[in-house]
Amino acid sequence: MSQRQLRLNAFIPATGHHVAAWRHPDAQADGGLNFKHYARVAQAAEAAKFDGVFLADSAAVWGGGGVDGLDSLARSARSSNFEPITLLSALSAVTSKIGLIATVTTTYNEPYHLARKFASLDHLSNGRAGWNLVTSANQHEAQNFGLDQHVQHADRYARAEEFIDVAKGLWDSWEDDAFLRDKTSGVYFDQHKLHTLNHKGTHFSVKGPLNVGRPPQGYPVLVQAGSSEPGKELAARTAEVIFTAQQTLADAQAFYSDVKGRLAKYGRHPDSLKILPGIFPVVGRTEAEAQAKFQQLQDLIDPVVGLSLLSGMLGGFDLTGYPIDGPLPDLPESNGGKSRQALLIQKARRENLTIRDLYLGIAGARGHWQLVGSAEQIADQLQLWFENGAADGFNVMPPHLPGGLDDFIELVVPILQQRGLFRTEYTGNTLREHLGLARPHNHHLAASQAVAA
Repeated sequence: MSQRQLRLNAFIPATGHHVAAWRHPDAQADGGLNFKHYARVAQAAEAAKFDGVFLADSAAVWGGGGVDGLDSLARSARSSNFEPITLLSALSAVTSKIGLIATVTTTYNEPYHLARKFASLDHLSNGRAGWNLVTSANQHEAQNFGLDQHVQHADRYARAEEFIDVAKGLWDSWEDDAFLRDKTSGVYFDQHKLHTLNHKGTHFSVKGPLNVGRPPQGYPVLVQAGSSEPGKELAARTAEVIFTAQQTLADAQAFYSDVKGRLAKYGRHPDSLKILPGIFPVVGRTEAEAQAKFQQLQDLIDPVVGLSLLSGMLGGFDLTGYPIDGPLPDLPESNGGKSRQALLIQKARRENLTIRDLYLGIAGARGHWQLVGSAEQIADQLQLWFENGAADGFNVMPPHLPGGLDDFIELVVPILQQRGLFRTEYTGNTLREHLGLARPHNHHLAASQAVAA
């Protein structure tokens, strides 16, 4: 039995991760604005002892302004979804243990607003909040925030570097025991345990303090989803979880070794960062059953939607003028998601795929690891990666919801538990405790203790 146990998050796009998920007969087609649906999914993941539920987000409608215009947008289910912190705040009231991870961009937000919202979510959930820091791959977001063009990739990461430092400084505004609330003396808080940030930097000027007490976890768990060079460096310095797309064991091992190897220069231990690749599992009681389930979804792909998805993931490059059964053309470097564009180009070249082949190949996993097979086959593959330096766990991306997650919970999770690879009960209450992450010290208090010593 393995003493080290893997981590599992349920990545829950409204109707599922497959581009045609909303068309599946068992999918909750209105899932994006159906709270009962999300509550059911979150409660199922909690009953299975998942570490967290994980929400993607974008501050703009995907597509609609470029490739195939409104036609592709009108055929997809990516146009109407809850704002994630609002949704997770509501889910905190109908769950008690599972972590609640929201994606929020640093490119089109301000640190004070974000720090306040996540501190509030952490208090509401009694220490279960996580922040997936992104720099916005959706280039349409710029036009919703007063810009004609998306901020350049390098500038987005420079802003993100300063953003996270400001947010952490704001979460440290109050020491843990600052609020006395002493009715007899009339003292509500100890003024010596309040710290004003007074940050002035290249991108932000933020005085502080935050008007929310220090989060129960100190900081929400910090998740990072970029796999570009600046993304890996930012993760090595600040992240506690990485959500990455890897397709082969060798690539996953190389990424794992690369990022973990960067931690020492920041004074960090390898275990302080959990690397969780995304997996798209289509699970059957037999391999044939799984293949049939997958083909059912593939048959629902509208070619207009498939081509639009691929174009968007390649950086918004319009592929409509190229033969759909011809090779992928040479493309300029994206200013959106650089690592995902590179991964897809490499896949097309390595496997000699046509444009149609490529969009069919990514319609489910969208560049992540796709597993179609029996529960035993999928458990074997997860164990292989976990025990061979490729992953600390996985973000599970169900093909459709709720059924795709139910299949994984019913068929794969018991096998992982029987092998001693996954918990049968929670042993802690916070997301940090589930993930085996230390609670960060207040840097103001640490600095004063150092001076006193």
